[in-house]
Amino acid sequence: MASTSQIEVPTWNISEIKNKNRRTELYREMKKKKRMAKIEEKKARMKEAKAKGEKAPPKGIPKTMENMRVYDETVVNPNDEEVMADEATDETAPYHTGQSEPKIMITTCDRPGSRTNKLCKEFKKIIPNSTVFYRRGLDLKKIIPQAMSRSFTDIVVINENMKVPNALVVTHLPDGPTAHFRMSNVKLTTEIKGTDGMSDHRPEVILNNFSTRLGHSVGRLLASLFNADPNYVGRRVVTFHNQRDFIFFRQHRYEFKSGKKVALKELGPRFTLKLRSLQKGTFDSKHGQYEWVHKRHEMDTSRRKFYL
Repeated sequence: MASTSQIEVPTWNISEIKNKNRRTELYREMKKKKRMAKIEEKKARMKEAKAKGEKAPPKGIPKTMENMRVYDETVVNPNDEEVMADEATDETAPYHTGQSEPKIMITTCDRPGSRTNKLCKEFKKIIPNSTVFYRRGLDLKKIIPQAMSRSFTDIVVINENMKVPNALVVTHLPDGPTAHFRMSNVKLTTEIKGTDGMSDHRPEVILNNFSTRLGHSVGRLLASLFNADPNYVGRRVVTFHNQRDFIFFRQHRYEFKSGKKVALKELGPRFTLKLRSLQKGTFDSKHGQYEWVHKRHEMDTSRRKFYL
């Protein structure tokens, strides 16, 4: 039976070889031999167990970043009484229970590029009861009272760098909170193959893997942009999927192929969000009280530590 201990390991160190191509080739050969030895050893164990009439050993659970996640004391059970009490009294509670109707103002940075303008218009299609306004040089702190006087419940700001959308600010009115995200990997609807437009029906909202206290707050803020009572006739679903603290946005439509099979057709757009900060109250970059701020050099010390 082959085993990893029987592999011929060179007595010299591969890293001492000066020729890079030869060094790479030998390293690949060594890795291949180790991999093949493990496969042969596993086959031999299964063959031996079968000969003895034993059951095959259970398959191991593959190690991933998610199941090796560092323990976080802020991970909560959504059915916890304390969590349910907090959610029933937070700023976004009336919009999750259907007591209030969201009304969204969408705007951009000053003098946005064409790509940012297109994304802004697609946001208007995604979010029901939303209106696009252009900044025209106004400071966001001056826009907030105007939005409140017009009964807007949220302001969504799409910022850009070098004519490419790179940030998203969501501020809930009148008492916050305000979330600032880094935006990346933006694909407009026209850049996704097979899309054919979206209906005006209110979409169903799905939040995946927002498991901590911070994650709950961020997920509820994003969900409060949409009506709590979706129109299922439109078969439209909006998904915010959190994975390793990256929030992936996707929009699909259900397509019933038969009585048993259901397919998903992507409607677009696509983008990825990374939380930079969560602030109490409305947007105030100078005097705002921050609940959480991402400090890259202090927080990103472990690849298995996540905050959402």
